[in-house]
Amino acid sequence: MKIILTQEVSGLGSPGDIVEVKNGYGRNYLLPQGYAIAWTKGGEKQVQTIKRARAARDVRDAGHAQEIRQQLDAVKVRITARAGTGGRLFGSITPAEVADAVVAAGGPKLDRRRLELPGHIKSVGSYKVSIKLHPEVHATFNLDVAAAK
Repeated sequence: MKIILTQEVSGLGSPGDIVEVKNGYGRNYLLPQGYAIAWTKGGEKQVQTIKRARAARDVRDAGHAQEIRQQLDAVKVRITARAGTGGRLFGSITPAEVADAVVAAGGPKLDRRRLELPGHIKSVGSYKVSIKLHPEVHATFNLDVAAAK
């Protein structure tokens, strides 16, 4: 089955790529989740707009990714959230909240889709968050989650 990816899928490709996958994987997972659209001649025209949007979001090159990595090393990221007894949060911390907290702490603007959280963050503590800035550059930074007073 030929599909056009609309989001980055680990081990498969990035938005705008046209890939060949098994029928069941495409029909039962990628298409319903919105990670891909079925390939058609008209859909191939959409590839150009998807790639243009990706280019606007992407880091320009490996040197620029290294600069962003250095900025992330210098930033202290802290999120305060409502918590109950024992430090358990009411809800969980999302990648969008982490990206907003990085900007609020004076760091660079990050794409929430590229953030890799260590599972579900549902309690107060310190966590390591990684981000794929460029195919060759990964960065990690510490995230402190504190209880709101």
